Formats: sequence, structure tokens, C-alpha cells
Amino acid sequence: MTRIVQVSAVAIFNLDGELLTVRKAGTQRFQLPGGKPDSGETPLEAALREVQEEVGLELPASSLSALGHWQGEAANDDADLVSAQVYLAAGIHQALARAEIAELRWLDLAAEETPDLAPLISLFLLPILRAMDLPLAR
Repeated sequence: MTRIVQVSAVAIFNLDGELLTVRKAGTQRFQLPGGKPDSGETPLEAALREVQEEVGLELPASSLSALGHWQGEAANDDADLVSAQVYLAAGIHQALARAEIAELRWLDLAAEETPDLAPLISLFLLPILRAMDLPLAR
């Protein structure tokens, strides 16, 4: 039986136009900050809560815009597939590893991809972000 996990995630950038990726404790792959919604929580509410818990950013709902929804191979062993609602955070942010986050890494959109990225980032998100020609991204 295929296990599918629903998540909300946020694409966050720093002053250099780099994308924030996080690696949760006990995992090997870097992914976007985010996670599973609590009972009764909307995808947007889950995204805002998870970003605050994982990287210490309190973002207003008005600062997020829906980037898309994708389903693909899960990065970690708790599911076979991930169904992700992804948001783009307006503005420039700094973050700190908190809660279950073991490591933060800022990814230059122009750099070669590394094999430790979650499939959601490498297969779906990076091609879209690169095509968007974001003002901060090089």
C-alpha cells in the first residue's frame, strides 16, 4: 500500500537570493521548511506554524503566495509519496535551526544541484524558481 503524506512548505530566500533548505534530525535529505498540518489546520496555517517552529520566522499570511501543489517521491522514510502545497515567502529572511532541524543550508539557484536534495526541490521547485527570474536570485 502506498503511503502518502500531506505537507505544506515555504520557499524562503536570504539577501543573496539563496533558497533556504533544512535537514531534519535523523534524515539525510535537505527540504524546504514545512511539515504536516495539525488537525483542522489549513495548508496555509500549517506552513506558517511550521516555519515559525522550524526556523523561527513569524511570517504574516499576507507575505505568502501559493507557488503550486506537487506530488512526488518522499524525501524521508515516513511515506512513499509526498503531496505538497508550496508557498513563496515575500521579502528577505534570516533563519535559525530550531525544533527538529539539524542543519540549515542556503542554496544558490544557479549552482549545481546536490544529490542530498529532496525530490520535491530538485524535480519541481528549482526549475520553476529558476524560470521565474526572481529579483534576488542570481
